Amino acid sequence: MTSKDPDCRPKGDCIYTLKFDDGDPSKRDSWDVYFMNIARQVASRSTCHRKHVGCVIVRDRTILSTGYNGSVRGMPHCDEVGHMMENGHCTRTNHAEANAVAQSAKHGVSLDKGEIYITASPCWTCFKLLANSGIRRIIYGEFYRDDRIFEAAENIGLEICYLDEKNELKVLVKVS
Repeated sequence: MTSKDPDCRPKGDCIYTLKFDDGDPSKRDSWDVYFMNIARQVASRSTCHRKHVGCVIVRDRTILSTGYNGSVRGMPHCDEVGHMMENGHCTRTNHAEANAVAQSAKHGVSLDKGEIYITASPCWTCFKLLANSGIRRIIYGEFYRDDRIFEAAENIGLEICYLDEKNELKVLVKVS
C-alpha cells in the first residue's frame, strides 16, 4: 500500500495515544550489566567449544568493537575440523579480546580510554594487549586462570572489576 491508498489513512479524527511504561525505572540494567549481557551474546558466536568467550569494547557508553574466540579469518574452525592442541591449550583460535582489538585495528578505531567487558578474565597475553591498546577498565564475568593481571593492573593504573552472577560489581583493582 502507498500513502495515497485510502485504507492506509485513519478513519475520522486522528487521535494518537502515547503509552508510557509505568514500570519501575530502577529495574533498568546498569551499563555494566547491559554491556556484559552483550558480551555473553557475542560469546554465542565462539567456534571453539572448549570455552565460549565474548567481549565488548566500549567508550562513552558506545560500542567500539566486539570479539569472540575463533580461528583466523578464512581458516577452518574447531567446530569444523577439531582442536589444534599444544600443552593442553587449543591454539587454533584467537582469544576474544585479541579478535576485538584486531577488528578495531582493521577498521581504524582507537581503543584509548576504552573499557572492555569480557565473559572471562583475560589471560596474561591478552591483558598485555589490552593494556597497550589503551584500555583503562576491564570488567569480567568469570575468573580465568591468570592472577598476574591484578598486580600488573595496579602498577599501571588499570581498573579491574568482577561482575558476579548476581550482577553485583566488585572492584578488584581500583584506580585512584
